[in-house]
Amino acid sequence: MKLLYGVRSLVFYLGYAPIVVVFSLLSFTIGLLLPHRYLQEMVTWGNFLIVHWLRLTCGVRLRVLGEDNIPERPFVILSKHQSSWETYYLQRRFRPVSTILKQELLRIPFFGWGLKTTRPIAIDRSNPRRALREIIEQGVERLRSGNNVIVYPEGTRMDPGKTGNYGRSGAALAVAAGVPVLPVALNAGHCWPARRFLKYPGTITVVFGEPLAAAGGDSKAITAAARDWIEATQKTIG
Repeated sequence: MKLLYGVRSLVFYLGYAPIVVVFSLLSFTIGLLLPHRYLQEMVTWGNFLIVHWLRLTCGVRLRVLGEDNIPERPFVILSKHQSSWETYYLQRRFRPVSTILKQELLRIPFFGWGLKTTRPIAIDRSNPRRALREIIEQGVERLRSGNNVIVYPEGTRMDPGKTGNYGRSGAALAVAAGVPVLPVALNAGHCWPARRFLKYPGTITVVFGEPLAAAGGDSKAITAAARDWIEATQKTIG
């Protein structure tokens, strides 16, 4: 069985790599001539293809719950982070969107170059105080221009069943901008484990929680509420 998973994973990557290269090239060539909203529409077609190619090659299906909870734009998404899968799915689902990420990702050939055109908020994690200031300044500007903002509050991918320290930057941004927070739970790590080659068949469940009002609120309390809901929901979806 492991050999079969290995073959299917190899086939996935043989299609995945060209998709990343082609759509990254489009983003920093033709895409630079397009308005931002249309650029993201074009670029995230690559995300759509990756998610569906994974289903075809590795048998990874999708179940989405709580779609009625998605607020009117714009808003801040606080999401569990277990794999690369959600970075593709959520960017496509909430386009146009800006993602808070580490600066190093923008230096990856093709992938990073294309990612840079989507107006992410790239931070230096070695300087937390400066990073928070940049998140709030750039994040408020992105939200006011019509983008949603995705934040992975644990800061890195966590294996299923593990919980990291939830940072307050996403909630602080929502408070500063006066927009709601949408908590997201998911179990993508079972099918696309972080930092591993093999992909496994199964159903990825994504759950959108009830939005949390942030205007005039306290970032610590909002972060705690999002964390409690996300971690409790993680236990129900595996």
